[in-house]
Amino acid sequence: MNLANRITLARIFLVPIVTIFLLVKLNIEPLTIGSYSISYNQVFALLLFIIAASTDGLDGYIARKRKIVTNLGKLLDPLADKLLMAAVLIALVQMEKLGAWVAIIIISREWAVTGLRQVALLEGAVLAASKWGKWKTAVQITMIIVLLLNNFPFNFIDLRIDWVVIWASVLITVYSGIDYFVKNKNLIPVSD
Repeated sequence: MNLANRITLARIFLVPIVTIFLLVKLNIEPLTIGSYSISYNQVFALLLFIIAASTDGLDGYIARKRKIVTNLGKLLDPLADKLLMAAVLIALVQMEKLGAWVAIIIISREWAVTGLRQVALLEGAVLAASKWGKWKTAVQITMIIVLLLNNFPFNFIDLRIDWVVIWASVLITVYSGIDYFVKNKNLIPVSD
């Protein structure tokens, strides 16, 4: 197994660890700065999430640079991304930091696009990520970081950046999904 695939597998193995830190409460006093408070397990989850999310681009870069792109990597990379995002979104819903409807929209878009990619593979085509898909990922990661930071440092000036990034994430997720299907409508069978 090559280095790029090992990095992707590491991202998959980080998913349950991040989730455990988010959902299991530790009996440790929270980190407090003035009126701001955050639990240590949330800090650990945030750091692990940032590490896992940053490996997404790293594994692809290494695979292309070293010319070690494999079918296993093509399968595992998007799977790792979806597992990480879905797990953290569901945990945020459980923690009451995110509405379930937001998680449903984001996760549904991911699986709908995955389905379209599977149809493309059956037709012998590979659909590359669009620029909107890349922006969508960046905005979703930003949203998760802001939510895990409890809107820090914007809470000190009473600025609800968390709501801004949630809505930005929903809008770009929906737009990128529509864009993906419109650009690849020739792959969608309208009749048998």
